[in-house]
Amino acid sequence: MSNAFLYRMPSGIPGDVSRKSHSTTEAHLAKGSFGAFGIFGKLTTDGFVPLVAGDTVVHGLIVRSYPTQSALNGLGAAVPQSGIMHDVLRRGYMTVRCNAGNAKKAGSVFVRVGAATDLKPIGGIEAIADAANTIELKNAMFMHDADAQGNVEISFNI
Repeated sequence: MSNAFLYRMPSGIPGDVSRKSHSTTEAHLAKGSFGAFGIFGKLTTDGFVPLVAGDTVVHGLIVRSYPTQSALNGLGAAVPQSGIMHDVLRRGYMTVRCNAGNAKKAGSVFVRVGAATDLKPIGGIEAIADAANTIELKNAMFMHDADAQGNVEISFNI
């Protein structure tokens, strides 16, 4: 094997629980169309659903199911399936993708709740505020700087 990490190892895969012994997950029926693993959602009577524009409360992060890779999906390209049970991180540490800004250790975590784009989905994590389009999670922070792909570990509800 000839892999070489010249500067730093990759941070992880978005949606992976990074410190399992310090985390709490719940199983919920996922409904709706989540664009990726490792983004925030909310709990309704229908199940765990993606956030919508204007939401101000999050329930947790959708956990990457294992295995989710196939010949049709590139690494990290699989998306949560609707209508099946998924784990939801309620407390703990997870690798996520920082979609905007430069994630820094102990930095504030913002969640997109408006003006979504392909690169900045609703429920996605960002390191900078975007007026009314993001909310700050006071109970979350970045645990280190993001890697070259924007992957970074956050703590949530600790």
